[in-house]
Amino acid sequence: MSSRRSKVEIYLTVLKAIRDGESRPTRIMYSANLSWKPLTQILDSLEKEELIKPIEEGCDGRSKNRYGITEKGESVLGYFEKTKEIFEIESLPVY
Repeated sequence: MSSRRSKVEIYLTVLKAIRDGESRPTRIMYSANLSWKPLTQILDSLEKEELIKPIEEGCDGRSKNRYGITEKGESVLGYFEKTKEIFEIESLPVY
């Protein structure tokens, strides 16, 4: 039986996917193992907090949503990764 991810873990997974090069919502969704509705809510929240930003591209009139991580988003990821290293947090077995 697997444990559920916390809200923070899900948000960090989405941020990491964007930092690692996934920019399209569908690719982010697959990378973070989420369904569409929760992903759109997370993306809206991350954008509102200025952790990600929409990337403008193309002038062909078609809307192509893409996202990039901001400096603030990079800082948040760095903070949590450093914290994880300090405490050496590992997955604990579920009993």
